[in-house]
Amino acid sequence: MACFVGLDVSQKITHVCVVDGEGRVVWQGRCPSTPDAIAATVSEKAPGATRVGFESGPLSTWHYHGLIELGVPAVCVDARHAKAALSMQINKTDRNDARGLAELMRMGWYREVGVKRLDSHTVRALLGVRFQLIGMRTNIINQMRALLKTYGIILKPVFGRSQEQDVDRLCREHQGVLFETLSVLLSVYRGLKQEIAFLENLLARFVRSSPVCRLLMTIPGVGILTSAAYVSVIDDPTRFPKSNLVGAYIGLTPQCYQSRQVDRVGRISKCGDPLLRAYLFEAATSLLTRDNKWSALKAWGLRVAKTKGMKKAKIAVARKLAVVMHRMWLTGEKFRFSASVDAASEA
Repeated sequence: MACFVGLDVSQKITHVCVVDGEGRVVWQGRCPSTPDAIAATVSEKAPGATRVGFESGPLSTWHYHGLIELGVPAVCVDARHAKAALSMQINKTDRNDARGLAELMRMGWYREVGVKRLDSHTVRALLGVRFQLIGMRTNIINQMRALLKTYGIILKPVFGRSQEQDVDRLCREHQGVLFETLSVLLSVYRGLKQEIAFLENLLARFVRSSPVCRLLMTIPGVGILTSAAYVSVIDDPTRFPKSNLVGAYIGLTPQCYQSRQVDRVGRISKCGDPLLRAYLFEAATSLLTRDNKWSALKAWGLRVAKTKGMKKAKIAVARKLAVVMHRMWLTGEKFRFSASVDAASEA
């Protein structure tokens, strides 16, 4: 007999509901929120289950990979779609949510989420921690500037090694609470700088060991950060039937609203990974303004800049970069340059 399972997962307890092919409830109960406990409950109460569904969330990656390894046909459902379906219930309880998810599994009215590999999550976490530490370093620099400016000591706009040495010399040559406070800030700054360098070495090691990252870095403007972020976010390029869909996945396509006589195109959706979107924008800026080699992509971007402005051109080129990188990943082909402006325009 075909049966379907819905899981409403929380940090400690998971509510489980099993329904048959006709929608009748076979069993409802609870179990601990670990893959082993959930798999044991499904094996006991719903042997041979067709689909076991749960919503995407903070624990969904751990649960999905754990259940798949244990032979459970796990399905991770888009939380927005599940919310739209479950909102029709009069009483919202964890028990009712599990029942609703089981019905979604039975009817097939859901959108499955592609759960990324744990290795991709690790690289994305590395990039996120580096970004946070750089923000903390910037805040420390701004605090040191503000402290010294109050006393008429103005540092240069770029805080480099010479400015660090100047602050260190002031702390050693002067006494008082101000310079003791400044010494603490300088010590924190140096610690952050050291840890950021360590993370960047880990990132460079990953990129060197990844053939895909090295291939993507043949694109002008795409460096270690952009290639690593792209590989960790996309994870599996075969998830996208068309390369054009990658731009929408990252949030670089415009939103649209159409109803009767209203047909409005808005700004980009920004619904994807914000860090990857920022790196692609930086890569597009480098390609359009700094790189001297010509390509069809650069020629197209400059034509857009003439009619729409440079800012919109950078966003458009960032979207094109995402599409081109996806196609290069699938085909294994390096980025093609052009010998001249005319050749690039004809390409």
